[in-house]
Amino acid sequence: MRNRVTPAGDVVDIPLRGAWTGNRGVLHDGHEIVRFHAGDLWITCALTFRGRWREQWLPNRYTHLFFHDEAVSFAAGHRPCGECRRPAYTAYRDAWPGPPPSATEMNRRLHRERGTHVRKLHELHWADLPDGVFVRRGRHPELVVAGHLAEWTTAGYRTRRKLPRAGTVPVLTPPATIAVLRAGYPVQIDAGAR
Repeated sequence: MRNRVTPAGDVVDIPLRGAWTGNRGVLHDGHEIVRFHAGDLWITCALTFRGRWREQWLPNRYTHLFFHDEAVSFAAGHRPCGECRRPAYTAYRDAWPGPPPSATEMNRRLHRERGTHVRKLHELHWADLPDGVFVRRGRHPELVVAGHLAEWTTAGYRTRRKLPRAGTVPVLTPPATIAVLRAGYPVQIDAGAR
């Protein structure tokens, strides 16, 4: 099904399993994705929560999306859900740059930083990038992790490369989330990247 999300935020049909689910509103008509987003609320949710279960593709109900790991969801521009992931949401909010914002304030800023119709990239210095940040070089997005870059593909993490120390690079992860990661938020990264 076309319900997996790439680090660039695209919704694709790939077999890669998700460690997280989430949504950005009603994106489907039948079993087809017909829009990129339905507002500025883009959240990352736990796969299970209090025994709740809902069928996928219900009319007029949010579209279930799936993320390989939390770093992918952050690069795509999502944030932790305040209901099913309350401790993660609180940690993310408390690490946000400046005074702790409301959910609405976070949603608005992330929406501006990721772009509304065309994906925004942010040119940043390599030295300023903490673990969990995705950059755009070549064909595939690459994750900064443990002193190297891990290439993300539709089959998972692959080639590892040395992390450059000088210069700048186009970055997918929104700057506000990068600040959260710099402040110590413990982003979940698939073991295949390490």
